[in-house]
Amino acid sequence: MTDRPTSAQLHAEIETLTRRLRMPYLRKAAAEVLPTAKAQRWDPAEVVRVLLVEEAQGRDAATIAARRRRAGFPAGKTFDTWRETASTITPATQQALRGLEWIRRGENLAVVGPSGTGKSHLLEALGHAAINDGLTVAWFTIETLGQLVTRHRADDSVTKAVKRILKADLVVIDDIGLLPVPTEAAEALFRVIDAAYERRSVALSSNIHPGGFDQILPATIATAAVDRFMHHAHIVLTEGDSYRFAQARDGKGVTPLP
Repeated sequence: MTDRPTSAQLHAEIETLTRRLRMPYLRKAAAEVLPTAKAQRWDPAEVVRVLLVEEAQGRDAATIAARRRRAGFPAGKTFDTWRETASTITPATQQALRGLEWIRRGENLAVVGPSGTGKSHLLEALGHAAINDGLTVAWFTIETLGQLVTRHRADDSVTKAVKRILKADLVVIDDIGLLPVPTEAAEALFRVIDAAYERRSVALSSNIHPGGFDQILPATIATAAVDRFMHHAHIVLTEGDSYRFAQARDGKGVTPLP
């Protein structure tokens, strides 16, 4: 009759097997769950269930964290710090955007308004919410998008780079219109909008309505890009004074010096 393995031997074998099967969260949980299960005489099926839940939850959390890193968000702003009542966007529109169905339908979004009225905060918060809901996001400014085209033009891999971007469910391009748009950035904007047309969602923030992009982009590029973008787009307008200016005026922009 074969001797039963000791508790130490079992733990060593579990350690080996979970490393081989790449189950780090189950391995970590086992150190606490197994003694508890033994002491409380759990059903074996319950032990398996609890350990698998720990592994699944750990993998889900790691996936979300990795997607957040790859997205390239600028500031980590989420809806936790979003003040719904301070925004001039109607509550109904805010709730509809937060439902994320527009992303699943492959629709576009332009948040348009003066500087400091919450455009970037809203888009970043929507991006974080999308990742929490199992979607993927890629974040760019118009400048970094232009740099991408410049970087890949040398080896003629711009098309491949755009295809990689469009693996994301939502592509965000922030702060269009604050500065003159270089030719490379204008080309990149068109390439992304054209490749995403009726396939992926593109969200823009701008102090200029997309209908006025011919003020900052070459006319032919502006016409073609806006035509594709606007076909399935929601336009959300923000108004009012800059939040940043208001905080600075009220002495809330910094911690007071002693």
